[in-house]
Amino acid sequence: MSVFGLRTSNPAFTSYFWKRSHHYTKKRMSIAGIVLKCMLMLLLVCATAFYTWHLYFSGVSVKWYTSIGALVAVFCSVFISYKHSSAKYMLPIYALAKGFFLGGISAYAHKRFPNLPFQAIGTTLVTFFVMLFLYRFRLIRVTREFKAIIITASMSIFMLYFIGWVFWLFDITIPFLWGNSWYAITFNIVTAIVASLSLLLDFDYIHRHVGRAPKSREWLATWGFLITLIWLYVEVLRLLRKLAYWR
Repeated sequence: MSVFGLRTSNPAFTSYFWKRSHHYTKKRMSIAGIVLKCMLMLLLVCATAFYTWHLYFSGVSVKWYTSIGALVAVFCSVFISYKHSSAKYMLPIYALAKGFFLGGISAYAHKRFPNLPFQAIGTTLVTFFVMLFLYRFRLIRVTREFKAIIITASMSIFMLYFIGWVFWLFDITIPFLWGNSWYAITFNIVTAIVASLSLLLDFDYIHRHVGRAPKSREWLATWGFLITLIWLYVEVLRLLRKLAYWR
């Protein structure tokens, strides 16, 4: 996962996506372009999330909306991974699908623990701006060693979740992954911290390529931010739910 000697834990920012284009263009990646695309995609996420939320509290089962949304989002991510030029077209589909998934899990959480999703959104936004502040003023330096640690931790977490999902298919539950014990809470805190620190790697990567990479790469950068932000939100939501269980 190296790009021009740099690394990031976000799967959207790999060397595969940043190969030099054979078609020269004067337009280059800009912060404004990335911010605009992020805002548009987040609006799409919110649209389908609110729709799924409304269906759930209208008495409609959203199980399939949530499940299919998650599967479509995974498919879009894999497709973009192998055909990076499709990001411009696949990212809106990814955002809409992810909205169905987030709307479903958020509605479930809100029904059992009222206002929990709003707390998770607030915590995610605060974390985002804190990480941006830390990066902007170099209070945490993104060194190669730091990147290596975050990458290793991210991949380890991913593998644990994947193994846990496979075991779940055979009705085997891994307590510290899905349970509400203090071991599970500790694990969730660690994953939330890793997701937060991954934002620093993304900030650093974008900073180093603004003005250099082609304009079209803004779609891939946007995808990368969505992956990290949504991962962070899901981890925060799970953590708050587990903590609320002990209240």
